[in-house]
Amino acid sequence: MSKQEVIICTDLRQDLEKAVTSHSFDKLFVLTDEHTREMCYPLIASFPCIQGAELFCIGVEDIHKNLETLAYVWTQLSTRGATRHSLLINLGGGMVTDLGGFAAATFKRGISYINIPTTLLSMVDAAVGGKTGINFNGLKNEIGAFAPADQVLIDCEFLRTLDHANILSGYAEMLKHGLISNTTHWAELLNFDLTNIDYARLQQLVGRSVQVKEDIVAQDPFEKGIRKALNLGHTIGHAFESFALKREHPVLHGYAVAWGIVCELYLSALKTGFPKDKMHQTLYFIKENYGKFPFTCNDYECLYEYMKHDKKNAAAGSINFTLLGEIGDIRINQTASQEEIYELLDFYSETMG
Repeated sequence: MSKQEVIICTDLRQDLEKAVTSHSFDKLFVLTDEHTREMCYPLIASFPCIQGAELFCIGVEDIHKNLETLAYVWTQLSTRGATRHSLLINLGGGMVTDLGGFAAATFKRGISYINIPTTLLSMVDAAVGGKTGINFNGLKNEIGAFAPADQVLIDCEFLRTLDHANILSGYAEMLKHGLISNTTHWAELLNFDLTNIDYARLQQLVGRSVQVKEDIVAQDPFEKGIRKALNLGHTIGHAFESFALKREHPVLHGYAVAWGIVCELYLSALKTGFPKDKMHQTLYFIKENYGKFPFTCNDYECLYEYMKHDKKNAAAGSINFTLLGEIGDIRINQTASQEEIYELLDFYSETMG
């Protein structure tokens, strides 16, 4: 897999110009969704390097991350004269970078693309690391490819356009990166003031967070081993997300991950000796900021079924977890029995209530 260049921007105009001019292309395209066309595209529209670019726009949020939208993007590229030598810029959150990246990876067997993530979640997660894809058959990211953007430009100025819930959604992935890296980074994340955001300081934390992910992806681009560290909180988080979708009350991805972290740190304390004091500090932070995901013991079986269908499971019927022995002490390929999973759901309900 080709190396992805992640640029923590100091001057977006200059940084984008440098990224665009590093490509030789015949046509330039910019993909946005309805929100980012209105809120974020004006921040770059006047830049000389994208004058003459063809702009096209898709619907917002995960319900549009599907085959129909993908076909629309392919059609737009095709009818507007894109070739194998064209360049696509994805300007948006994780839905835009995932779907736009997959469109670029598959159109004429692959064209170059640049990601400009505009949400915190896409900056620290979706836009970095080369995973692209769409939802299919009711399952998240069921169809996709490893196809990294040539460049990812990260500028926290875009985050001023974001509501608080979406800041928190991205911050959950940063918290995960803190837990799998070191105690210092974990502690500074727990102590950052999310109610009165210092964007310059946040950009530094984002830079550190992205570095954690980049280091792991570089060691294991295709998720054969240590990249599974990035799944902390996700096995149960994805089950919460699928369950919420089924009930037609969707939740933000990062909220589901935060709640999943609570459950998987409890499992870590139970099975791999994760320190209970650090578990409770993290749990308290999540409870204070993210609230509680509502479910009852009647829902355990349904949640368990969703976990069994997680695409990261190694074998049918076994559920794969990434757990921790300590902050930064990553234990991949851990399993848990149905009884243990029901126990952690009990723990979640009792402590988060």
